[in-house]
Amino acid sequence: MFLLLQDAFAILLAAHHPNLDVLGISTVHGNASLRKTTINAGSILTAIGKSEIPVYPGAASPFCRIAVHAPDIHGSSGLDGTTHLPSPSVPVLSNSNAILAIYSALIAEPPGTAWLVATGALTNVAVLFAAFPDLAGHIRGLSIMGGAIGGGFTDAPMGTLRGEGERFGNVTRWAEFNIYCDPEAAQSIFINPILASKTTLIPLDLTHQVLATREVQLSLLHGSGKPLNTPKSSSSLSTPHSLPSPSSKSTSSPAAESKAEVKAASPSPFPLPTPSTTRLLFYELLLFFASTYARVFNITAGPPLHDPLAVAIVLFDEGIDAALAFDDRSGERWAVDVVTDGAHGGGGDGTQGGEGEKDDESGQVGRTVARAVEVGKGGVRIPRGLNVDRFWAIVDDCLGRAEERISRVNKV
Repeated sequence: MFLLLQDAFAILLAAHHPNLDVLGISTVHGNASLRKTTINAGSILTAIGKSEIPVYPGAASPFCRIAVHAPDIHGSSGLDGTTHLPSPSVPVLSNSNAILAIYSALIAEPPGTAWLVATGALTNVAVLFAAFPDLAGHIRGLSIMGGAIGGGFTDAPMGTLRGEGERFGNVTRWAEFNIYCDPEAAQSIFINPILASKTTLIPLDLTHQVLATREVQLSLLHGSGKPLNTPKSSSSLSTPHSLPSPSSKSTSSPAAESKAEVKAASPSPFPLPTPSTTRLLFYELLLFFASTYARVFNITAGPPLHDPLAVAIVLFDEGIDAALAFDDRSGERWAVDVVTDGAHGGGGDGTQGGEGEKDDESGQVGRTVARAVEVGKGGVRIPRGLNVDRFWAIVDDCLGRAEERISRVNKV
């Protein structure tokens, strides 16, 4: 598996699931500048004890647009909200060509076995398959976190903003951020018939079903330690966990709240375990994301966790964890078109303007329009649901594995 991303939770799942082998990571412009997303990827790998995974800086800007970023959601660094993020322990591979590195790693794997997972702007992916079209027939699959379908595709809460009718995008009323960043790149992927038939799209309609509620946040902070019934599948997760009882919400800042949680008295006669630095890091990131999603989109139950689902679908497809139960309605497939007409809203400084400015200037640019195709005629898979509890159990398990890895590293 080769990852084109910089998301902390997606890296955690891919790097610490015992059945996944990460060949490398390539970063891209998006949540922040390429320099920042590359540093963030290295920092997360260091934090979870996986700094041996190579990180290749990819595209710094889209095909034919100015790069845009999302400081209103992810902060100015692209990974704000935590005081526990270390500096990368390994230098960036700045002298390597990311596209060539991705191709070399994937083509070296047996045909029909390797996955490419992309959870940012799709510039790297588009350039890769334009330069090496033979790779489309070689890979097992392409998993993309991106897009938004709308129109009742699912019943996930999509958020509200300014009360202007239906809204299913997260950067404009119509568009999801990853696709919006480089719509031309996305379109080049979806119109490739060989690639489209191997592509799974994880849209906001799915990710907004996976909300990190207060219950989930505290479970991941402390680790539930309670094994679930082992699903009747080929999953090799050794210690899946259930979720604890819900706790009350706090109104303090993310950093202060995480410290308060550590000191909080347990309602049971036994105190909660003191969270590790690893768990505190991911907990604080969730708190920051929760605060921005509540402020920007009025989603207060908890923030959606987008990018790790693009990794989790690989576990399901490979028969590693059938209990994830991604649902594509018995084989639904879709022809996906991306609206490329329109300019990005905001200024030319790499940031977005106000929401009204984005909608007014952008129109529907970056919108993903899905049309059903006949089963067996190719097309992109777009799941409509999954087993959310099982997903959180896997996240908890991978956090536990990261804790163990860091503990061993610190003893050396």
